[in-house]
Amino acid sequence: MDWETVIGLEIHAQLSTKSKIFSGSSTAYGAAPNAQANLVDLGYPGVLPVLNGEAVRMAVSFGLAVNAAIAPRSVFARKNYFYPDLPKGYQISQYELPVVGKGSLDIVLEDGTKKRIGITRAHLEEDAGKSLHEGLAGASAIDLNRAGTPLVEIVSEPDMRSAKEAVAYMKKVHTLVRYLGICDGNMQEGSFRCDANVSVRPKGSDQFGTRAEIKNLNSFRFVEKAINYEVARQIDVLEGGGKVVQETRLYDPDKGETRSMRSKEEANDYRYFPDPDLLPLEIDAAFLETVRATLPELPDAKATRFVAQYGLSEYDAGVLTASRELAAYYEDVVARLGGEPKLAANWVNGDLAAFLNRENLEIDSSRVGAAQLAGLVARIADGTISGKIAKDVFEAMWASGREADAIIEEKGLRQITDTGAIERAIDEVMAKNPGQLAEYRAGKEKLFGFFVGQTMKATQGKANPAQLNELLKKKLAGP
Repeated sequence: MDWETVIGLEIHAQLSTKSKIFSGSSTAYGAAPNAQANLVDLGYPGVLPVLNGEAVRMAVSFGLAVNAAIAPRSVFARKNYFYPDLPKGYQISQYELPVVGKGSLDIVLEDGTKKRIGITRAHLEEDAGKSLHEGLAGASAIDLNRAGTPLVEIVSEPDMRSAKEAVAYMKKVHTLVRYLGICDGNMQEGSFRCDANVSVRPKGSDQFGTRAEIKNLNSFRFVEKAINYEVARQIDVLEGGGKVVQETRLYDPDKGETRSMRSKEEANDYRYFPDPDLLPLEIDAAFLETVRATLPELPDAKATRFVAQYGLSEYDAGVLTASRELAAYYEDVVARLGGEPKLAANWVNGDLAAFLNRENLEIDSSRVGAAQLAGLVARIADGTISGKIAKDVFEAMWASGREADAIIEEKGLRQITDTGAIERAIDEVMAKNPGQLAEYRAGKEKLFGFFVGQTMKATQGKANPAQLNELLKKKLAGP
């Protein structure tokens, strides 16, 4: 039987507020355990939560960015469950009336087509604390620094049909929250993570299969691997005559498999009810317009502008606008050059990206600044150096932090554009290789590349490639 995969994601983005969602405790990462948990976070009797207005603004900005309905009135609820890192015995979240309603995001599939993924809702909630197990000899410890950290939980429609689509959607949300400045997107620190709801059904069916929820996936690679494993597991169960059980599962990256954690709870298991300590959240039109005025140029709009303004392909524009910082770097390079947008895009997306990836650096930590890269691209554009030599210059720039012009002059890398000098080099190569010359003139035209390589070698790679090709064709053709 052919099977179809159905996936929905619940993405938890930690909001970049300085204090927690219902208390004044700091949200800074890396403090000593329990150093950033006050009486509200600890759930002491008699203390009252106070809603953080900046968290509301951030959630609304996300909603506006995905063209979602913003609720004029939303309600906080208590989600009741008992776990050691949840000191109150309940989590303050939103259930029936979330602040952000239905919206959507477009993703680009592998074949270049676009697909719209529905967003069911995005609601505000507080994070729980963290249970620590390593190095404690059979015991567990609790760190409540994270308790009360503001989250926006972004719930998608079950619109994704493969692990790759799920990763593309997750990356799109990751890009968006960073553009908006509402989440730093640091997956290693747990600022951006997701739960994946995965099921399979016979191809052509309009009924959903029984789903499993894979909890706390904190890397794009793990999301893809966990979903692919889970899909294969469920198909094996069904084709073996069994039934998929609705449950919560964990992904073990060391073993590359998911395993059962607990039976899947339903909403009524949590006994949701409105939090009596918090008034309904009311948002008026004036507040919406104030937030809308702060929105930056969003990734899709920026990519569309890059195609129109700089003549880039949709692919290049998409890569360059994947982060707000990278897009700004690219535009700085082009502005300093006063042109050459395609050549600049090739270098930003090519060599620069490769060096950043090699050392696991973000663009704002690049060892070659926008002004320096513009200087290098300018020397390629004006014919001072070839693209091949430019790669060597770039490597030297990366290692030393020096300007392109200084390296070109010091190493004598200026391109040879003197026609006479190139002709003399060609004559020497032809004289040294009479056999290959005879074969070429007898019709073995593939040897043209051999003569190009030998002439480049003779000029130490400095001959202007376009001039060299033109002159070589004439010389090889004979008198």
